Amino acid sequence: MFARLPGWARQHLAALRILLVFTVVVGLAYPLAILAVAQLPGLHDRADGSFATRADGQRVGSSLIGQSFTDADGNPITRYFQSRPSAAGDGYDPTSTSASNLGPEDVVDNFDDPATRGTDESRQSLLTQVCARSQAIGALDGADGRRPYCTASGVGAVLAVYHAGPGYDGRVTRVVSVNELCPARPFLTTYAGLPVRCRTLSDDIAAGQRVLIRGDAPAHPAVPADAVTASASGLDPQISTAYADLQVSRVARVRGLPTGQVSALVRDHTTGRGLGFLGEPAVNVLGLNRALDALTPARR
Repeated sequence: MFARLPGWARQHLAALRILLVFTVVVGLAYPLAILAVAQLPGLHDRADGSFATRADGQRVGSSLIGQSFTDADGNPITRYFQSRPSAAGDGYDPTSTSASNLGPEDVVDNFDDPATRGTDESRQSLLTQVCARSQAIGALDGADGRRPYCTASGVGAVLAVYHAGPGYDGRVTRVVSVNELCPARPFLTTYAGLPVRCRTLSDDIAAGQRVLIRGDAPAHPAVPADAVTASASGLDPQISTAYADLQVSRVARVRGLPTGQVSALVRDHTTGRGLGFLGEPAVNVLGLNRALDALTPARR
């Protein structure tokens, strides 16, 4: 019967049959087979998201996805270890996982809306984000929060230096602290013999030579890098052992536990390098905080 059909009709019919076959195989059979494999012992929990639950069965998070341990105002809850910063949505959102796309040369803050500068990190340069986070963590955990190229107020220590000649030639005529909006007092009094002034919204920062001032911060900051930078995914459930160790004294003091006992819990929730040589040892924050709550339940 099909042989009597025109050539174009036979081609369309063959294409339709291929579509139906692949729909059944790829759209139904394959997903169902993967679902069946995921229900095997040892795989079921991971396939369902590796959820962590309380004794009453209520889910408290996933061991594979980070989460915030903050109050309603976004302030750290001091009795808990804090997670790595996240740039995924409002934080650790699996539907918005992405990097911030900020790089090492992103050092100038955006002052289009000065009112939101202190609360909206998207207005801040990567440098200022790192400076502000380091300063806040230093204050929270009683550590030295200073970092190179950061001001004492927690913004990037960057100058725009203007010259009389074309480009960056000739004598210096004006110096502006690009991340300190007037009427702030500049972090540096003078540069190249001229007074440094704060930035105004009318300043053409791009016309000045960008100069970063290192300051007197230690070469190796006390606050680890993972404490002040977000990962590419924004979902990391772990922190470095250095960041965990930095928080031990604070958590032990707030919970009334011996420091050694909290340090032992950190070690218990530390995983080694992948295959013995990939990456660095890391601490699962949710697992660690759940273990702490088992010893000293959270007050309600």
